[in-house]
Amino acid sequence: MTRPGSRPPVRPSAAVPASIAGAVDLSVLKDRPAPAPAAEPAGEGGGLAPIVDVTAATFEAEVLQRSTQVPVIVDLGSARSPQSQALTRQLGQLAVEAGGAWVLARVDVDSNPQIAQAFGVQAIPTVVAVAAGQPLADFQGTQSDEQLRQWLQAVEQATAGKLTGPPGAAAAEPEPEIEDPRIVAAEEAIDEGDFDKAAAAYQAIIDAEPKNTDAVAALRQVRFLARVQNIAPDAIETADADPANVQARIEAADAEMAAQQPEQAFARLIDGIKISAGDDRTALRTRLLELFELFDAADPLVVSARRKLASALY
Repeated sequence: MTRPGSRPPVRPSAAVPASIAGAVDLSVLKDRPAPAPAAEPAGEGGGLAPIVDVTAATFEAEVLQRSTQVPVIVDLGSARSPQSQALTRQLGQLAVEAGGAWVLARVDVDSNPQIAQAFGVQAIPTVVAVAAGQPLADFQGTQSDEQLRQWLQAVEQATAGKLTGPPGAAAAEPEPEIEDPRIVAAEEAIDEGDFDKAAAAYQAIIDAEPKNTDAVAALRQVRFLARVQNIAPDAIETADADPANVQARIEAADAEMAAQQPEQAFARLIDGIKISAGDDRTALRTRLLELFELFDAADPLVVSARRKLASALY
């Protein structure tokens, strides 16, 4: 889990949520000679060109190397596909709006089958977010503008502060941060393992400032951390051995979340909801919603799990 006060990031191993994250070997495209990505500004506002056309020869420079600076959204499509062309136009407009915060890399799979093969593309259009040289998240098919904006926002949030930024970007001198002594006290309590004291400190902040969203998020995480201290080491094995045991299923989901496996935790609770009723179903649903609150609401993993929950309930 992340430190209370911050939201869990989208990441390949847990909250993001990419079907290919960690499973794609892009090194096969790194052995081709290619120039380093251009460093000069390429737009009215300076910064990176928002859209580039990528081939196998330029893949390393324009995708792998560039993704150490900003997220690169790889659009794998074909001129033969109207859906693909429509999605490319949508992404292009959003890339221009983003002004270099991320780069759209357009790939014609007909001319560059080796790139499609490296990503394991099974249908077009396919879109993959690459950051620090690795796939982060992906989807297939067309999307609404709102869905695209939410997905891109999650990618930007997941990579915030983790990439070097556009070349030549002036590094603003950070303003000295004034630490809130109440937050400092809560964090010290966490470091000491006193989660009850930390929870009380955050609750006091919320009582004084009901709209303090950081304190609300921190309190949720502290309560989770306090709860998982008492989970048995074999909680997952116990739940697997007795699928009808609702309490064991809930504790196993907490154990999976603590082990940075939110997708498995969500699935375990949703599977339980499908086969339960009454108070058991309510308890499973309540715990699932509590786990959702540990993440940003726009996190693709949470969005997907909410859809599955709705299907299980109705």
